[in-house]
Amino acid sequence: MTNRRTFLGTTLLGATSMALGAARENPGARARGARVVSTWEFGVAANQAAWTILAAGGNALDAVEAGAKVPEADLKNHSVGRAGYPDRDGHVSLDASIMDGDGSCGAVAALENIAHPISVARRVMEKTPHVLLVGAGALQFALEQGFTKEELLTPESEHAWREFLKSGEYKPTGAYEPSTAPGSRGNHDTIGMLALDAHGNMAGACTTSGLAWKLRGRVGDSPIVGAGLYVDNEVGAATSTGVGEEVIRNAGSFLVVELMRQGRSPQEACREAVRRIARRKPKTAKEIQVGFLAMNRRGEAGAWALQKGFSYAACDARRQDALLPVASIY
Repeated sequence: MTNRRTFLGTTLLGATSMALGAARENPGARARGARVVSTWEFGVAANQAAWTILAAGGNALDAVEAGAKVPEADLKNHSVGRAGYPDRDGHVSLDASIMDGDGSCGAVAALENIAHPISVARRVMEKTPHVLLVGAGALQFALEQGFTKEELLTPESEHAWREFLKSGEYKPTGAYEPSTAPGSRGNHDTIGMLALDAHGNMAGACTTSGLAWKLRGRVGDSPIVGAGLYVDNEVGAATSTGVGEEVIRNAGSFLVVELMRQGRSPQEACREAVRRIARRKPKTAKEIQVGFLAMNRRGEAGAWALQKGFSYAACDARRQDALLPVASIY
């Protein structure tokens, strides 16, 4: 005879078995509430790589690293990773940062000859007591960690650089003319990625080759925690794109997160951060592009930019390939 205790135990076991079976049949069930967003149209492919981890119940930090590595490896992308345009002297140098929702973070700047700076940034976070390593020291650390040294200047990027040299103007393209680099893809210059996993944890990544033809040693906002990227599990996360100098001057991503902490939506927070740049330097702001992307701890996302043309990619259990236009001031 089946007593009440046996009946309840059998029922609970059956329910658990059914739930596990459903999760195996539908991996997306393990990612309920998870979401990933990233800047620009190349964020679509990056998001899909991140989503394979989130859909399996993986953590946000692994997801953003995997996602950021996609544009870093894309030989058609001249603003991120191994195919990035060089500085004015012909050297490809890369910047990246990664941050977990608990405040852990790592970054590298002016890193040469390493194809995936985002992974080196994570090693800085996990293997050292530091946050940021730069230049020769960052390369030394990467090699000690087993990364492979390789030539990053591709034939296509070298050709564009030599065309630039013909002008004789040693002025970094992008500072005030973000669309004029030979062969460039408009204002695109960075991928910033923000993820929320099914466990409620957030993480972010930001990686770039920086402004084309920049002065050797120039570092933008991408590897600067609080400027190009900031993540706080209690509130949300933000990242930026565009001319990094203006983002650094305004501690942009930290500002966006703090505005969300005060109760603003992600879109409202991004709009206010962009407006602050425009108010402080109105003439400059009309000639450059800066955009912010944010997501709060509930998975709500929003963005805003100085100029038209910015977009962001979003991915969750309902849709993996959304590309959304962003409102702007000008």
